[in-house]
Amino acid sequence: MSSQSLSNRSLVEIDRAHLIHPVASFRGHEAHGARVLQSAEGMWLTDIEGKKVIDAFAGLWCVNVGYGQDSVVEAAAAQMRQLPYATGYFHFASEPAIRLAGELTALTPAGLDHVFFTLGGSDAVDSAIRYIVHYFNAIGLPDKKEFIALEWGYHGSSSNGAGLTALANFHRGFDLPRKWQHHIASPYPYRHPQGDDDAAVIASSVAALEAKVAQIGADKVAAFCCEPIQGSGGVIVPPVGWLKAMREACTRLGILMLVDEVITGFGRTGPLFACEAEGVSPDFLTVAKGLTSGYAPMGACFMADHIYQAIADASPLPVGHGMTYSGHPVSAAVGLEVLRLYREGGVLANGAVTGARFAERMEAVKAHPLVGDVRYRGMLGAIELVSNKVTKAGFAPELALGDRLTQMTWDNGVIVRCFANAVIGFAPALTCSPDEMDIIFDRVELTLNQLLDQPDIRAALG
Repeated sequence: MSSQSLSNRSLVEIDRAHLIHPVASFRGHEAHGARVLQSAEGMWLTDIEGKKVIDAFAGLWCVNVGYGQDSVVEAAAAQMRQLPYATGYFHFASEPAIRLAGELTALTPAGLDHVFFTLGGSDAVDSAIRYIVHYFNAIGLPDKKEFIALEWGYHGSSSNGAGLTALANFHRGFDLPRKWQHHIASPYPYRHPQGDDDAAVIASSVAALEAKVAQIGADKVAAFCCEPIQGSGGVIVPPVGWLKAMREACTRLGILMLVDEVITGFGRTGPLFACEAEGVSPDFLTVAKGLTSGYAPMGACFMADHIYQAIADASPLPVGHGMTYSGHPVSAAVGLEVLRLYREGGVLANGAVTGARFAERMEAVKAHPLVGDVRYRGMLGAIELVSNKVTKAGFAPELALGDRLTQMTWDNGVIVRCFANAVIGFAPALTCSPDEMDIIFDRVELTLNQLLDQPDIRAALG
């Protein structure tokens, strides 16, 4: 049956019957049904019913250059015609993958001279974990296998990464976290006992890492893994200086640092990589999403030179980690063009300009009766709703604020990320204009006013 002969209802019914969706209740999705997207241009998406909405979340934190960039489409099509696939096994390579590796390693923090390409963020993190394990075996320290991450952190949904992730949905039913996976408290300023004191928040994280390493044993801990800003945990923005302090603590403790920039990479927080802002060079850095702006699947795991040299010198045998689509030439061609748009196409510069309007609108919405906290950096941020501004009390789970807000914002023509704990996340394309940012916030504020008018929400306010 051709796609033209399928009715909109048929598409939704086929979806219900056959398509498993990411991070969804199976029965819940069957009841809800799919919102089938049909086309996109710039900041705007249109579904199969003709409804047009502004996308304030860049797909899934990823469409940084906006929809409909013809030069990216042309780069993909040209590469498909010339060489649609090339394996990286058996010493083969393709020009786009080689060029992308060269350009990226010239832009990443100092020392990250080597890159392994993946299909996305989850397998980039999984690759880093595997290489870290291999590294300590290679240098004769086979007991250093324990990993430490943050509460509220997200590091993908692979069998390894989902355990470092500290969100219940990714553990429940999967026998996670594993015994070698540990967590320390998040640097969550709004919910921190000393959240109004940046130095105290930073010191508490350093102390928590030191205590956890001491508890496990420094001879057993391999690495500390973190996001510069915790995305799927609710866009938790640590104080400036936190990442640098944690890098220094890792060095002092003799453990590796894995920084997950799957969300924050490629201009999302301002600079090309969030690490740049604090002069941090981790031992491993993972990226995806903005690498191709979501136009093709691709991720990357960057490895510091000292790690690479130790593994290389340990044995002449092949290192048994690989993927059929690692360094896929079409994805690499897309990545090269997206990288050009960031720098030469003015995308990073535009993000800085619109980021200022983003900050203005975030600060203004603080005054709303439902808003307890706003937090942001660059073009990444969140609004946290509370039932009591003084006590910071949230809302009862049975009010289903996340689901309710998701429906209401959609009805009002804007896509944002509505978390279950009444946090509204924003990650608009870096190509967003100041006027489009105003449209986003006007529609979100309309939603907040409508929510405030609902009797059960009124009754819940302290």
